[in-house]
Amino acid sequence: MSEVLFKVLIIGDPTVGKTSFVQRYVNNSYRRDYKMTIGVDFALKVIKWSDNQNIKLQLWDIAGQERFTSMTRVYYKDAHACIVMFDLTQRTTFQNVVKWKKDLDTKCTLKDGSFVPCLLLANKCDLSNRDVEQGEIEEMCKEHDFVGWTETSVKENLMIEESMRFLIEEMMTKHAVMDAFSDSYGSSVPAGGRINLAANNNALTQQTRCSC
Repeated sequence: MSEVLFKVLIIGDPTVGKTSFVQRYVNNSYRRDYKMTIGVDFALKVIKWSDNQNIKLQLWDIAGQERFTSMTRVYYKDAHACIVMFDLTQRTTFQNVVKWKKDLDTKCTLKDGSFVPCLLLANKCDLSNRDVEQGEIEEMCKEHDFVGWTETSVKENLMIEESMRFLIEEMMTKHAVMDAFSDSYGSSVPAGGRINLAANNNALTQQTRCSC
């Protein structure tokens, strides 16, 4: 059985739910009292993708505090994909998405020179005191070249598996394209298309009364 290793970054401001997201996805657990991440934490998840292929995900949960940003170039190295997360109830965390995306794009690219595929997650959609509207998120996604976006609730386990599945498919597509064309075309590898996950949020709204 073959195995593909992907390094995925999880970045964003402090307290937006990055560590909780990783723990929910890897261990299906949720706690309110996670300690602040110092520098970077790691988690590993192995997924049976098909009968003859496994995917090993190396998740890098990167601290959001300003004093750790000088190390991000080291943390970002060789990443295959990224999640930028913000808190729907804290507008400043949404505004800082631009800072995080630009930091990533200036410090890390794929081997073909293209930007690292980046998914935008709007966390804590289970809370009623939201401070960011869907139209603003959509505009942010388009303007800053995210591959897609969705609202999530780590606490309620909403859109966690779905968002990661989408990102894995993006990485697998990119991986296949680079393998197929690298010898013939060098760095001229076509970029993948954009998919918006927002359509899935409509079903979530009806089922959970989440403000997604």
